Amino acid sequence: MSNIVIVGAQWGDEGKGKVVDFLSEKADVIARYQGGNNAGHTVVINNEKFILHLIPSGILRKGKTCIIGNGVVVDPASLIEEIEKLKGRGVKVDKNLLLSKNAHLIMPYHMAIDRESERCRGNKNIGTTGRGIGPAYADKMARRGIRVADLLHPSTFREKLSVNLPDINFLLEKRYRVSGFKIEDIYRAYMGYAKKLAAHIADTDIIINEMISQKRNVLFEGAQGTLLDIDHGTYPYVTSSSSIAGGACTGLGVGPTKISKVLGIAKAYTTRVGSGPFPTEIKDALGEEIREKGGEYGATTGRPRRCGWLDIVVLRHAARINGLTGIAITKLDVLDGIKTLKICTSYKHKGKIYKEFPKEIGIIEGCTPLYEEVKGWSTSTVGITDFGKLPHAAKAYIRKIQSLLGVEIQLISTGQKRDEIIQIKNPF
Repeated sequence: MSNIVIVGAQWGDEGKGKVVDFLSEKADVIARYQGGNNAGHTVVINNEKFILHLIPSGILRKGKTCIIGNGVVVDPASLIEEIEKLKGRGVKVDKNLLLSKNAHLIMPYHMAIDRESERCRGNKNIGTTGRGIGPAYADKMARRGIRVADLLHPSTFREKLSVNLPDINFLLEKRYRVSGFKIEDIYRAYMGYAKKLAAHIADTDIIINEMISQKRNVLFEGAQGTLLDIDHGTYPYVTSSSSIAGGACTGLGVGPTKISKVLGIAKAYTTRVGSGPFPTEIKDALGEEIREKGGEYGATTGRPRRCGWLDIVVLRHAARINGLTGIAITKLDVLDGIKTLKICTSYKHKGKIYKEFPKEIGIIEGCTPLYEEVKGWSTSTVGITDFGKLPHAAKAYIRKIQSLLGVEIQLISTGQKRDEIIQIKNPF
């Protein structure tokens, strides 16, 4: 029995969806613990692409229980659309999908506030998806949020909405100069969502702990990545939840003593989407080449991702903060054909060398990455499933990463498809 947290070790978009899908074959339960429909997990099965936003990737395997935990903020319209699309493609989404009563709801006004606040920031914007994630978490922390359980109690839902809406409309109309919302419009829409979601709503913290006590294998699925964590990321250019491994405990109601292992997911290079510092960003034609070859466009928004060299300073930070017991390297094949690769091992800022990730945003923005150069490889790695069959230089690159990090590399993805993966060690 193993309970494994899957966590992004960079700025998100590391390929967690594929790894979760791969490991789901051995898992009984797959549980999402934070984020919202600002996340996008892509899985390719028999040349068919599935993009998931709220539902755990394990839904694509038969007989698996999938849980959306209390740490997730849920746009019910988006969730219903995702469920219906999966059903339309022959995926079973019935009693195997459970939604926590304690998860907070994204309301229409959260999306409006998100969009308008970003607009007002101008070129200082954070680069949010505009899906209302941040404002929903803000309401949660301010103790004025509306939860999934409230959908099952119409009078409670209406009461909370009636308390919130006057202040919300004042902000929208007076500060942002846009139209506010009517109680009846929101109430009618959300009671419609309630009817469609009622069968999925459950006390998921009790269910997941029961399954752990029954010695089931559990995967805890995170969204975004370590460097987007609200506490440990490049603040303020971060998401609004705890995307690190510790968020699995608070986001699902599972004690830390129940966690067996933590598997960090990292690309063979680095990407980030949206605003914020990115020390190893490649700003020339090679960066564009990597973007196109790797299909580096957001699964949720379609925004182009910024691409850069592998950053060991970032990964060292992720290994420590998450307590990583293993690493999965994804998109190794994207580096095929690049003659010389660079690995950032430290930063330099005003004469000082930083081997650990700085806390100050100004230092991160102004630092110079210091690189080690390694030989690339010319032959294709696409679809290779045996580590021994990788080109010599590719094996040397993987070993170099492991040596610099001091964390065992257990999986290597060599393509988009489900079976294009090298398993050096079974995390279970």
